[in-house]
Amino acid sequence: MLYFITGNQFKFKEVKHFFPEIEQLAIDLPEIQEVDAKKIIQTKLQEALKHHSGPFMIEDTSLYLSCLNGLPGPLGKWFEKVLGDQKLVDICEKLGDTKARCTTIIGYAKNAEHIIFFEGTIEGNLVQPKGDRSFGFNAIFQPKGMNKTFGEMSIEEKNKISMRGLALHKLREYLESSK
Repeated sequence: MLYFITGNQFKFKEVKHFFPEIEQLAIDLPEIQEVDAKKIIQTKLQEALKHHSGPFMIEDTSLYLSCLNGLPGPLGKWFEKVLGDQKLVDICEKLGDTKARCTTIIGYAKNAEHIIFFEGTIEGNLVQPKGDRSFGFNAIFQPKGMNKTFGEMSIEEKNKISMRGLALHKLREYLESSK
């Protein structure tokens, strides 16, 4: 049985589409404030291993804005909480650069001795909000070459191309090859 440690119902719903058999563990893990997303995941994995022996996964998604030299990165949820998605778009537009990159890192722990990381990245732009605004940057992130934001896509459409979907695909390939 694979577990996903998260309190975020939106993330769990997306992952459940990818891994129907996955179960959620809503363990409230401390999250260090750090610009290196992998360090955040490593710390969360170590904390999670104090509560559960594995196998489980932890995920963190970062938003890197070109106009802000890569900020907010893994601090994105705090930027969104304070500024909101509209102000982030406004900042990018005022600075004349809406290019953005989203990266998901999944930390998978089979147990304390067996930890692996899987990463997915997608390039795009921040645009005026379109579609569902209830989850993260979905309504303002438009993947490169697409005419829809993540907020306008179904979970199935998003999982095929998103940073989380890419990382989940790598995790699934790994799990299938190690059976």
